[in-house]
Amino acid sequence: MIWKSLFRTKPIERILREAVESPEGHGAHGGVSLRRTLGVVDLTALGIAAVIGAGIFSTIGTAASSGGPATVFLFIFTAIACAFSAFCYAEFASSIPVAGSAYTYAYATLGELIAWIIGWDLLMEYAIGNIAVGISWGDYFGSFLSGYGIRIPDYLTLDLLTASRGYEQVKALLDSGVGMADLAGQGVTPTAVRAYQAWMDAPRWLGIPVILHFPAFLVTVLVTAIVYVGIQESKKVANAMVLLKIGVLVLVVGVGAFYVRPENWTPFAPNGVSGVLKGVSAIFFAYIGFDAISTTAEECKNPQRDLPRAMIYSLVICTVLYVLVALVLTGMVRYDRLAVGDPLAYVFGPEGAGVNWISGIISVSAIVALFTVLLVFQLGQPRIWMAMSRDGLLPPIFSAIHPRFQTPWFSTLMTGVIVAVPCMFMNLTEVTDLTSIGTLSAFVLVCAGVLRLDPHRPKVPGRFYTPYINSKWIFPGLVFMTGIACWIWNRDGILEFLSNNGQWEVFKHRIPMMAFVISLVWLSFQAYRKSWSLIPLLGLSSCAYLMTELGWINWVRFGIWMVIGLSIYFLYGYRHSKWKGESP
Repeated sequence: MIWKSLFRTKPIERILREAVESPEGHGAHGGVSLRRTLGVVDLTALGIAAVIGAGIFSTIGTAASSGGPATVFLFIFTAIACAFSAFCYAEFASSIPVAGSAYTYAYATLGELIAWIIGWDLLMEYAIGNIAVGISWGDYFGSFLSGYGIRIPDYLTLDLLTASRGYEQVKALLDSGVGMADLAGQGVTPTAVRAYQAWMDAPRWLGIPVILHFPAFLVTVLVTAIVYVGIQESKKVANAMVLLKIGVLVLVVGVGAFYVRPENWTPFAPNGVSGVLKGVSAIFFAYIGFDAISTTAEECKNPQRDLPRAMIYSLVICTVLYVLVALVLTGMVRYDRLAVGDPLAYVFGPEGAGVNWISGIISVSAIVALFTVLLVFQLGQPRIWMAMSRDGLLPPIFSAIHPRFQTPWFSTLMTGVIVAVPCMFMNLTEVTDLTSIGTLSAFVLVCAGVLRLDPHRPKVPGRFYTPYINSKWIFPGLVFMTGIACWIWNRDGILEFLSNNGQWEVFKHRIPMMAFVISLVWLSFQAYRKSWSLIPLLGLSSCAYLMTELGWINWVRFGIWMVIGLSIYFLYGYRHSKWKGESP
């Protein structure tokens, strides 16, 4: 009985009724509800604001440096995987137009425990992801100010871990007799030198250097204040900034096209498929956010119509921009010179095309782009907590609505604290990888939720439905042909993967891919037996594959994160859940 209660589903009709009628659903302020003010243009702008950010302005360089011009194919593949997921999100958003995004969708189809897991995963996407965005914004802002002779001390623009690593690296070389002027010749990056200087210059407290990323903290506080005041103000800020950064990217493509040297596109895939796949985490991070607009369902004028359209529109627009920018970047400068933190500004700088005025504009637009990403994610996370609180899985105060601003005030403040404080101390790379694997797992579960729905159920006019394509023969056929193609083109790699040398250090990195292959076989059998819908099945499998490319250590961190989340659920959420119904 206890096991069955963990997977109790909440009927869609009850979810919709509670969002409108339940006093607890709107806090303790006399039935105050969220303000409906968003149209399809506003939602599309919020989607673009969330997607175009750190990915296009920074991580694209890292991906291109290993994959070369062929990185555009990774952009396209990732966009296709996200598009399959977007169809599933759109169907749920149209059928269940309430705050909560994937959490609410899972509650209606997969049960309470899976819903909690998705809600916990979304905390990684929005809150933890915003830590990475805040750090990136602080880096660009510091560089922008330095261009005008305003210098923030290094110990106020780095995290302690990065500073410690840089200090140890530089100190070891200095102790061996290498001079400061010769560090570059020893492979030491400018970032490492800056980290060493920050460690040396930082004030001490109890013998510990005080090193923190202060600009990241300040921008998070500012964004939280905007979101706290209201959705109308957030909408205006996002719309204005989206127009600016799209204009800048169009300028980059238009002007950069005249500086493209076709010889830079040869070889197109210098490191083969493996080199392209090294950029999975960086490229997927560039797409995170299109689903964030589904959290604003209760603030949409017509959510059934506008949410699905906005998700697809924002994804298509961002993909086109990403592919064009990637082609221009790798055409202007050789791929192996793009491993920099600001690749767009770099290709127009002295070591690229030498168009310095555009480089300056790009630096400003990066600050704007990252600010809008912060804005949308800080807007999304409180609304997920609000939905979980309505269901009793979190304390009631998380669903309290401010009587004047009509926003979930406590959840907004908590999100601000959870993002602002770690922003000052955490490392960018680890945060980015954790965000990617958490978001992909949420996508997988949303696609699984659509598979649970009856594709032949009566259609309600005005709602969006994922087109049904019978996967009975198509999906097993695709899996079989993919396996044959891999054997033909990468036989040696497969044989090496299957070899067992008895070393755990080697074997453990193969576990995610082995689990994925076994899952594909099971999904193929189920697709044949149950005639599942093809689109959510492709979304589930493609996102699961991307998860296998994120590395063993990220799976370990993800597992630890899930253990913490499940502990909270069983200690509080399960006992206080308001829905006592049983799954049908």
